[in-house]
Amino acid sequence: MQIKETDIEGLFVLEPQVFRDPRGYFLESYHKSRLEKHDVFYEFIQDNQSQSSYGVIRGLHFQKEPHAQTKLIRVIEGTVFDVAVDIRPGSPTYGHWFGLEISAENHLQLLVPKGFAHGFSVLSQHATVFYKCDAYYHPDSESGIHYNDPDLQIDWKIDLKSTIVSEKDRQLPHLKHI
Repeated sequence: MQIKETDIEGLFVLEPQVFRDPRGYFLESYHKSRLEKHDVFYEFIQDNQSQSSYGVIRGLHFQKEPHAQTKLIRVIEGTVFDVAVDIRPGSPTYGHWFGLEISAENHLQLLVPKGFAHGFSVLSQHATVFYKCDAYYHPDSESGIHYNDPDLQIDWKIDLKSTIVSEKDRQLPHLKHI
């Protein structure tokens, strides 16, 4: 597994080694000790999965302290454009975002630490997203940022006129108001 740093400290792209043969393929999607060799230490305790259709945008979500979550995101069906926004107070990259196309074909994963908002848009007909969390979901700590915040200028890689966004996500505040 290759563990690649991004331009935002603490945010990593994981690329597992894929072994293919006539039967299909095999890969290790998570290997704790390999991450620890890169000084990445997390204890994942909850797995989540969502299925969405083309044009869906989910996010940008995060949980407030003391229930903030680190997430390890991968796609097991389809393709998404996955986005993480640095919302760590005092961070030199506060308000910067990183986006990555993740698919069932490329097997890439995004490790999103605490202090980031996370979301994705669905680029394929359907997509199933699977992610590990290092803290349990806590409804009272749930928060987020509006997906179309003009200060962030995220290119979701889809036509925003035909997006499918939950009413809850449409009501999220802009970054400057969190």
